[in-house]
Amino acid sequence: MRKTMMMAGAMTAAALLVGCAAQPLPVESAAAMPSAYTLGAGDKLRITTFGFEEFSGEFMVAADDSLAMPMLGTVPVRDVTPDQLSRKLEAALGAKGLVRQPRVSTEVTKYRPYYISGEVNRPGKYDFASGLTVMQAVADAGSFTYRAKKKMVFIKRAGAPAEVAVPVTASAPVLPGDTIRVVERYF
Repeated sequence: MRKTMMMAGAMTAAALLVGCAAQPLPVESAAAMPSAYTLGAGDKLRITTFGFEEFSGEFMVAADDSLAMPMLGTVPVRDVTPDQLSRKLEAALGAKGLVRQPRVSTEVTKYRPYYISGEVNRPGKYDFASGLTVMQAVADAGSFTYRAKKKMVFIKRAGAPAEVAVPVTASAPVLPGDTIRVVERYF
């Protein structure tokens, strides 16, 4: 009788645990990713104004998301793509009468870093490389610790209000300025 009661209790507990299985967290889809890279603080740019060396050079995007350009002053670049910045500079150079029919090219030479924290062997700031995935970022940080939850990480995109859960197996892309948090597993 006692054995039957214990068996019934164990079966009830198992049924309750199955019913309480956690629902998967929302996962950021590729469709939610920005389609074009926008500039931000920490990006290093090479700006070339064809035929005018005085308006060309290497520039760093400042903490207030702006560039200090010769003869143009401060140029805001928040949420601007490199191509849009080229058009913006062409318009400014032409409007001020500094260059007639300006042609400007903007290239990102060094992206702002990404950050990884939590259950990795070497948390910190790392240089971004094009095509970087979560697995590669974890590898850069010396891999997971033995306590790490290895199937899910949390990513806060630069400028986003909150972090999202992202499965590690999804080869989710990492973007410049992202903060990746690797959490501890419970068991």
